[in-house]
Amino acid sequence: MPIILSPITRRAFLHGSIAYGSMAMMTSKAFATASSDHAGVDTNRVALLADTHISAQPNRVYPGTKWPGSPVRESEHESVHIANCLVQTVKSVIALNPRPALLIVNGDCTFGQGSEAEYEQFLKLVEPLRAAGITVYVTIGNHDHRQNLWKQIPWLKKEHMGIQAGVIELSHANFILLDSGNGALGDTQLNWLASQLDARPDKPALIFSHYNPYPNRGVRPIHGMRDGTLLLKILDERKHAKGYFYGHTHEWQHDQRDQLQLINQPAVSYYFGKGHAHGWIDMKLTEVSADLELRCINRNHPQHGDRRQVSLKNM
Repeated sequence: MPIILSPITRRAFLHGSIAYGSMAMMTSKAFATASSDHAGVDTNRVALLADTHISAQPNRVYPGTKWPGSPVRESEHESVHIANCLVQTVKSVIALNPRPALLIVNGDCTFGQGSEAEYEQFLKLVEPLRAAGITVYVTIGNHDHRQNLWKQIPWLKKEHMGIQAGVIELSHANFILLDSGNGALGDTQLNWLASQLDARPDKPALIFSHYNPYPNRGVRPIHGMRDGTLLLKILDERKHAKGYFYGHTHEWQHDQRDQLQLINQPAVSYYFGKGHAHGWIDMKLTEVSADLELRCINRNHPQHGDRRQVSLKNM
């Protein structure tokens, strides 16, 4: 099952308590019930985040364009306040009218290797979302550490530990969340994915996982997941698989393979190319499409408000 942080009451939030809830599968009806105490929540609206990279140090500032071999000159590196990027994103999501019923952080919650202190900071920063009636889902990325995250989630049962994958059934589409934190999905998870898609052929599916399925074509060379070819074969063969969403490369990119669209989510916290966009995606689901709008941290960025559309119709 995926990591799920259920909504909490405003009273619990104001008193500083942290309450967690879990489900292996959540339907649109269940979302409506869970959100009944929170006005203005839309079950057909979803906020998509990736690569929040929260540090144990609340005031950590990092030169996001800096990496070995970067073409950006030392004097031109642009630094960002890591936690503040997530704070601004949380405020922007909560300010939406209506608010999304759910939010997905598609891997790499933490800056380092997923220390308990990093997850403690991350969970504090996303708690206002839960107080606003929004269910938060987390997939596993290469900077995440399952055991340390589990320690911060006291409700998680032992039998739910392991591969963090699951299905969310919504009215217009099924979401399938995968665990690629080790750089690959593995045969067991790939077979599970195929079986879940085959069991739900009458509704379009959108798949979420942290890793890019093929080598990045953007500014920073990044290898794709080791079994990305097998993943794409499974998705290509199932025409109701309409979209694959991934992070990891910290870039806003869009590709298409027949009916399958591949959406590369930008990082919330920082970027790999000078002047690149960083932010999150506002998704609105209809019977025929998933409409995407890029919301940049810097609202003056030329790509702020950039739109893409994933068709949910059969070809």
